[in-house]
Amino acid sequence: MLLLSDRDVAALLPMAACMETMADVLRTLASGGAALPLRTVMRLPNGPNAFAVMPAYLASPEAVGAKVITVFPGNDATPLDSHQGAVLLFDTAHGELRAILDASSITAIRTAAVSGVATRALARDDAHDLAILGAGVQAQTHLDAMMEARTIDRVRVWSRTPAKAAAFVARNAARHPALIEASADARTAVEGADIICTVTASRTPVLEGAWISPGAHVNAVGASLATARELDSAAVARASLFVDRRESAVNEAGDFLIPRNEGTIGDDHIRGELGQVLTGAITGRVRPDEITLFKSLGLAIEDLAAAYHIYVQAVHHGVGTRVELGGLRHAE
Repeated sequence: MLLLSDRDVAALLPMAACMETMADVLRTLASGGAALPLRTVMRLPNGPNAFAVMPAYLASPEAVGAKVITVFPGNDATPLDSHQGAVLLFDTAHGELRAILDASSITAIRTAAVSGVATRALARDDAHDLAILGAGVQAQTHLDAMMEARTIDRVRVWSRTPAKAAAFVARNAARHPALIEASADARTAVEGADIICTVTASRTPVLEGAWISPGAHVNAVGASLATARELDSAAVARASLFVDRRESAVNEAGDFLIPRNEGTIGDDHIRGELGQVLTGAITGRVRPDEITLFKSLGLAIEDLAAAYHIYVQAVHHGVGTRVELGGLRHAE
């Protein structure tokens, strides 16, 4: 069994490769080649913290496994990531545990990579002005993914903690050719933007529909609970809504469920799944002035596909630490 650290994951899962892997796995999902129960989330007492288990099976590449993580939103104010844990990769021939991989780094990269895939599929071809609401881990990886998806020449970032936005700008000013600047408020950040990524830990809206320009594409990423949302009801109602998986969205996505429960939209407001757009089963953007919205919840098959890719690369390059956990029957 291979043990693969966060540094191993970062080295073996570059954004461009992860985007291709995520596009493939979403097409596999749309074609019926995955088994994906809803995640199991156990709330810890006296606070917002949670423990979650996300199992999955893939037919191609054939693999089974799970992500096991803790989610501690308050870690944003500490050196620790809010999402910590491991991805377990098993083979399907004998049930052997092939690898244990750092989940924080996989989550950071694959989540942004899926948004990158959505942006390629749904944003206007000439989209070049990016707004990022949030300045944490996902803001960083989403900047990288958006740079892969489109030719970006301007980036505005906003955070409820201005020092974080300033640090984000300083950290990235020399990494990318685009003009990167901090905005004093969320509205200023998104006005006129072609692409908007919401990657906050907020449970209440940080993006209002009235601020979104015609033709913009939105990746709504930060909220993953039925009771939390980053977009107000007007933002969702104005947009053509695409999701990573319909079953997950109608059970877990507060950005969809809250306006639906208000009566602002109905179940038919979901145009379809991103994988269906990628396979050509449904049409994505149909007009230049259409606002498109991709609601990302994060799927265990994404973690599993990323883990499989990393494992194959690790074996090829001799990366990782070999650990014997048992499982072999020894002659007495």
